[in-house]
Amino acid sequence: MTIQTGDHLPEAALQRIDGGVQTVDTRALFDHKKIVIFAVPGAFTPTCSERHLPSYIAHMDEFRRRGVEVACIAVNDPFVMQAWGKSQNAPADLLLLADGNGDFTRALGLEMDASAYGMGKRSKRYALYAEDGVAKKVFVEAPGEFRVSSAEHMLQELPPSPTAGGTS
Repeated sequence: MTIQTGDHLPEAALQRIDGGVQTVDTRALFDHKKIVIFAVPGAFTPTCSERHLPSYIAHMDEFRRRGVEVACIAVNDPFVMQAWGKSQNAPADLLLLADGNGDFTRALGLEMDASAYGMGKRSKRYALYAEDGVAKKVFVEAPGEFRVSSAEHMLQELPPSPTAGGTS
């Protein structure tokens, strides 16, 4: 079953490179914070590299101002995610997380079969906003589309900033 608004994010192990390969638990990563999680079918693929990740990189200052962390997940290994982040000049606080075996993706109900393209099991393209580990907004793209998982769309969907109208 696909994750729905109000569901708790599933517990799974993801990996990242931070002075070596680190295995991180989703509860430790996502609980007790406001976070946008977006997933791509694959690092270095055309839409993911030309539009999806760059949309978040371009808007990181706005996410920071709103007190929202950002994580990108792909069914790739952590070395690919690290190389992709470097090639895109991703800031260090944009978490690039590897779901190498697709455990988190499967637990969300967002796995797709891209075997026809030689890519095996991958993640659907999506974005979600969670507070304290609970999904508040979930947007899953239709096959071949890139609209509702963009940074621009997610910024429109986030609750108002607690400092809106103030100086920064």
